[in-house]
Amino acid sequence: MGYFLSCDWGTTSLRLRLADTGKGEIVAEIRSTEGINKVFELWQQSGGEEEKKTRFYGEVIDHHVSELETQTGQRLNNLPLVLSGMASSSIGFIDLPYASMPFDVDGSAINTGFIAASDSFEHDILFISGAKNENDVMRGEETQLIGCIAPGQWVKNELFIFPGTHSKHITVKENQAIDLRTYMTGELFSLLATQSILKNTVQPGDFYPGAFKRGLIEAAHRNMLNLIFKVRTNGLFDVCTGSENYHYLSGLLIGTELKDLSLSNAETVNLVCGNDLLTQYQLALSELAPDKKLNIFSVEQGDAATVVGQLTIAKHLKILK
Repeated sequence: MGYFLSCDWGTTSLRLRLADTGKGEIVAEIRSTEGINKVFELWQQSGGEEEKKTRFYGEVIDHHVSELETQTGQRLNNLPLVLSGMASSSIGFIDLPYASMPFDVDGSAINTGFIAASDSFEHDILFISGAKNENDVMRGEETQLIGCIAPGQWVKNELFIFPGTHSKHITVKENQAIDLRTYMTGELFSLLATQSILKNTVQPGDFYPGAFKRGLIEAAHRNMLNLIFKVRTNGLFDVCTGSENYHYLSGLLIGTELKDLSLSNAETVNLVCGNDLLTQYQLALSELAPDKKLNIFSVEQGDAATVVGQLTIAKHLKILK
């Protein structure tokens, strides 16, 4: 059994892991706020020379590989690197075209790119592209989706939900990802809570399930644009505290996102979610989709899915064995 470097490079963050090539088990991990957007801006500030771009991005990875070496006490030179997320976008390391939906979820149908190790960067790099349909795109979630499905597992008709800044809903039928919908739930919440007229009426704090459920239920039956302003009057009329109002707003937005579940005939809903949103989405799904079978991936399973997906794709290409 060998090892490889797994990198999930998003718009605002970077996660680099050392993992084994057997089951993709994570040995060590580095987390950084050096997302692709920040690195792209720094590259532009440095002159934006295209011929120096891959080296510039490689130096960022090199720095974090050194941190992994310090953490593990071993040299990691010459290990292959598998990159997914925004690393293959127009602002990334290289620009790869999206794979088209539908695609098989066994890891055989994703677009990839490859750069061999060189004197300036001593790791072979496998780039994993994103996926698209006629109206939507994703980079990173397609790899995580593949990692959520066990070898030999047959997915007949299920929905996978990946909450976040841009929440992704992916429908899988007969082991093919056939539909994708993105909801700007997290980004809109951040804008409303920190930059709009509502910012002085909401306050982060302990979770208030009653206020959150009230937002969920009202979102299902009333106009969202009117309900957003109710957050303002809740504060003006002292209807609730700032913390309660914060979770009421969260319920409004998550409830609006999950309205589309009524249009889905998926038999099972899979929730793949981080700790920060798990409680909210679990409560929302039990409230709004009581007729659906709900499968909740643990936070650890969701984190590991990206690494397992990368490993699955790399093994199909015989980059890893």
